[in-house]
Amino acid sequence: MALSYTELSATTQETFIPMLVDNVFNSNSLLQRMRKNSYKALSGGTRIVQPVLYATTTAGGWYSGTDTLSTTANDQITAAEYEWGYRYENITIEHTAELQNNGDAQVIEFVASKVQAAELTMADALGTGLYNLGTTTDAIVGLRLAVDSAGTYGSIARGTYTWWSAQEDSTTTVLTMNALQALYGDCTVGNDKPTVAMTTQDIYDDYVNLLTPQQRFTDDDTARGGFMNVMYNGIPMIVDSHVPASHLFMLNEKYLKLGYHPKDNFRFSPFVQPVDQAVASAKIFWAGQLLCSNCRMQGKMNAIA
Repeated sequence: MALSYTELSATTQETFIPMLVDNVFNSNSLLQRMRKNSYKALSGGTRIVQPVLYATTTAGGWYSGTDTLSTTANDQITAAEYEWGYRYENITIEHTAELQNNGDAQVIEFVASKVQAAELTMADALGTGLYNLGTTTDAIVGLRLAVDSAGTYGSIARGTYTWWSAQEDSTTTVLTMNALQALYGDCTVGNDKPTVAMTTQDIYDDYVNLLTPQQRFTDDDTARGGFMNVMYNGIPMIVDSHVPASHLFMLNEKYLKLGYHPKDNFRFSPFVQPVDQAVASAKIFWAGQLLCSNCRMQGKMNAIA
């Protein structure tokens, strides 16, 4: 081909990768919301450390005149620790395909289709990762563990530290307004409330069927993003194909963050040729983790039939 692999790499980096990043985040409502509100660069290190406030101060009180004021220190902050999640997607061009796609325009179009395949795979992997159980090696530790009442999350054992437990309804098998309201109330302290509910298409349909036509309002921002939603207590309930069956998550996004390593934020590694194959291969790398700093404000149902 007339284009060198250096030129093809430059075209891919400048033209296709920015589109890939946009399309990955726009493929999933929760990813889209996180990119807008809580997609943050993390410092490097062998592990990710997230400060966690778990208690109020005990060294305060009412006083008058010359009363002695307490200076007693009490533990208020600890740290959750997370491993990095690593992901890559491969873009490989076979020499035979180069010959079959003769001409610069055809080769670039062929590479564009390869990048699109990598984009779809990355989008699905990150979307699935947001909800996984934390058992996949080197992957994101997802909401099924972050939003749970048991287990060890962020190196903190909930059996020992109950303040790290989320609100979990594992007994409701038929969705009702009472059950939804109970979970919403459990995730609410004062004016600190859930901001979004994510669920499956089936459970979403169940919820819509519970509403009268006068109650079926939608969130315009979510709808403009292309995602089906209807409002519940002033927050959007959104269909996400990656939510596991039987699950409904009620999330307070104030305490959720999708962190990334600034050196591997959809980093493109240029095309190279191995010595033992008639191919050229490039890769896209991402490293980061889903972080929760307050599990108590998150909730889920996980047994809805």
